[in-house]
Amino acid sequence: MKNYYNKSNGYIESIEKGISAVRKFDLHISEGIGTTAEQLDRLKKELKNADSILVGAGAGLSTSAGFTYSGERFQKYFFDFASKYGITDMYSGGFYPFPDEETMWAWWARHIYFNRYIDASKPVYTMLLDLIKDKDYFVITTNVDHQFQRSGFDKNRLFYTQGDYGLFQSVNPKIKMTFDNEEWTFEAMKSQGFVIGEDGKFTLPEDKNIKMSIPHNLIPKTPNGDSVKMNLRSDNSFVEDIGWHNASSKYADFISEHTNSSIIYLELGVGSNTPMIIKYPFWAMTKSNKNSIYACLNFNEAYCPKEIEKQSICINNDILKTLEELNYDN
Repeated sequence: MKNYYNKSNGYIESIEKGISAVRKFDLHISEGIGTTAEQLDRLKKELKNADSILVGAGAGLSTSAGFTYSGERFQKYFFDFASKYGITDMYSGGFYPFPDEETMWAWWARHIYFNRYIDASKPVYTMLLDLIKDKDYFVITTNVDHQFQRSGFDKNRLFYTQGDYGLFQSVNPKIKMTFDNEEWTFEAMKSQGFVIGEDGKFTLPEDKNIKMSIPHNLIPKTPNGDSVKMNLRSDNSFVEDIGWHNASSKYADFISEHTNSSIIYLELGVGSNTPMIIKYPFWAMTKSNKNSIYACLNFNEAYCPKEIEKQSICINNDILKTLEELNYDN
């Protein structure tokens, strides 16, 4: 299958493969064979012996790394929005009908900055890289926080399927381009009264006196003056630009090259919201390749179909703790 740029489309190919295959599973669920300790031991051995690793990462990985969208972190940086509008978390705030663009983009400047332009507070991504850096690896992720690349992963081995907090797109989806927003984000943060701390990162002023809007002239536009929105997949207007299609093609190539190889499909923090992007394709590829292992690391959601139980490792624990165990002897 070809995409807009006449390249192989790994995104669509793998989804179709997953949906087709999962219909053939009877969906009797297993949590793997053996105790958690035994499965962890097995995963250590498989990681050492595998020729290649395909990482599939979801929101649970970033949550384990410290990118929580509610609670203390939300209250620290969005306390004013919470008080005035009753917003309870960053996710729901992204859909709030703010009264004007100046307020909406003030929200998004904070949302972007604190989820895209700072490093994770916990070393989950760097520990994962230490574990797989000497292998032939590729990463497909639904996360949009860019933490893989910030942590040192090879950008040519990454596929962000759902967009990037660091990119805008025109409100006109026919314009198949995205626009970097780093410079704008920093200006918008300054305009609200955030200050640069000793660590070089934006923080609250001591008196917490910040604005909930940006100047009208800071409302972001494309270089041609068109209105913009976030480059995040929420409907059919999501722009898959040349970079997206290049990554999708590389994903297709990686899958094709490792169809029958000794490979681990390493699923990290993928929930049930969009299983067709990572989970179902990983199940399908495991079933069709007897040399493969499906490893699911997730807190309270580690499971596999009974049909691939013998090829599967399911570890129900915080991903950070699991990676610490896996790296202990590495």
